[in-house]
Amino acid sequence: MLTLKGKSVFAGITIGPLALFHRNTISTASHTVENPEVEVIRFQKARDESIEQLKGLYDKAVQKVGEEQAAVFEVHQMMLEDDDYVDSVEEKIRNGKINAEAAVDQTAQELADMFRHMEDAYMQARAADVLDISRRVEQQLCGGAGIDFSKYDHVIIAADDLAPSETLQLDTDRILGFVTSSGSTNSHTAILARTLGIAAVVNTGNQLHNDVDGLMAIIDGLTGMVYIDPDEDTLSQMRIKQQEEKACKARLEQVRHVPTVTRDGRVIKLFANIGNPGNLPQVLANDAEGIGLFRSEFLYLENSDYPTEEQQFEAYKKTLEVLEGKTAVIRTLDIGADKQVDYFDLAPEVNPAMGMRAIRICLTRPDLFKTQLRALCRASAFGKLAIMFPMIISVAEVRKAKKILEEVQIELDEKAIAYDKDMEVGIMVETPASAVMSDELAKEVDFFSIGSNDLTQYTLAIDRQQTALDAFFDSHHPAVLRLIQQTIENGHKAGIWVGICGELGADLTLTETFLRMGVDELSVSPPAVLPLREKIRSLDLNKA
Repeated sequence: MLTLKGKSVFAGITIGPLALFHRNTISTASHTVENPEVEVIRFQKARDESIEQLKGLYDKAVQKVGEEQAAVFEVHQMMLEDDDYVDSVEEKIRNGKINAEAAVDQTAQELADMFRHMEDAYMQARAADVLDISRRVEQQLCGGAGIDFSKYDHVIIAADDLAPSETLQLDTDRILGFVTSSGSTNSHTAILARTLGIAAVVNTGNQLHNDVDGLMAIIDGLTGMVYIDPDEDTLSQMRIKQQEEKACKARLEQVRHVPTVTRDGRVIKLFANIGNPGNLPQVLANDAEGIGLFRSEFLYLENSDYPTEEQQFEAYKKTLEVLEGKTAVIRTLDIGADKQVDYFDLAPEVNPAMGMRAIRICLTRPDLFKTQLRALCRASAFGKLAIMFPMIISVAEVRKAKKILEEVQIELDEKAIAYDKDMEVGIMVETPASAVMSDELAKEVDFFSIGSNDLTQYTLAIDRQQTALDAFFDSHHPAVLRLIQQTIENGHKAGIWVGICGELGADLTLTETFLRMGVDELSVSPPAVLPLREKIRSLDLNKA
């Protein structure tokens, strides 16, 4: 038996024969050409044909996964039309006098390498997109023959990685799942797999070869484990686990569309965290009662320049319209630290997690901040929107942020532009400073949302991105829990509600602890909503 450990993309257990994924061979070997202009024309023709293919894939994706997820193929079209990409290929052809296939491949590798070395995980995942569009062009240059997906029938696919276009073309009624040796949980492929409900594990680090083709395999999407040619004991255990998973899903359906309330009558708000409007179907599918953390920086990460007020307004407005009256707590810009954007021109920092980020950028660039606040205020007229300021460490910061917000609202009043004048304004408590000062901060805002991820990082002085320190990282550390309890108590003394929006909120071993502390709201990833509701409804806080 061969055992692999990777990263789970979609929590599910599937058992079936393994099939290696084969792509048509494409030759990108470099050779000298006599007439570079002929090669440029070949490239331009292949690029145009690829763009037409992508338009067709977009239409197919809209029908299959909706507009938000289909947008990846619009992004791919834009990448193929990008001047930097096109100029790089054509310069390599002309200056190096090489064939178009080699020029496309060299450009792809250079750009992919650039993305891989970015600090932000989202931008790192864009390396796969560059390689995907380039392979599409190379395929056209080599004759245009595509992959025959019909031969993958009731199998688990094994590949080095799968491009978004390849994932989309998998027949989800016939594919049991897939496992890849590379890949990222932030990639478009992973997002599509989650949307399509395909059991998948990525980044196992092990390239599989022909000797495993056709062997029985098991994907455990709950743990990220993959078992190839399992022994009888493992197979038996995993079949039992598979049945337990099905029973668990059936049980969770019993808590769909019911109140999130403990046995002794304590009502808890159960919200979801999302990174962009594309996650809204997951919010609704998992029956979240609203959005407790909307990470607005996706608008900045996906743009090549600062997003306009209209771009932001439309994204927020659409979110509220989809929620149909449910609350959306939108965190203002949190760029910096592990989320770097080139056009912000931030100075290099030795320790960016403690540097120029989040509210610090907004307060030092008020025009940038005002653009976002205007978009948020205007969108608030279309639903229940709350604004949340991140990385607060002082009362002075809150007052300065609120003053800028008031200036924006005065401008809107002067222009008779509607907005919700009762819109709640809160802060994230994610630094020890804000937790310790929570008694004073509570007087300034309508709510607290405790960001347990950064609060743990800063309290323990351990970089949560540094996997080598995992043995020292304790998210249940008494110091972290004391700061959370202190924040909740101080919030309630001032009459405001307090939530938790970090990963600890979904930790079922801490749910009762948090409820006994008095937490009012928990905001978690969409798939964690129903398990958490089941846990809350099982608790009786009157019992010792």
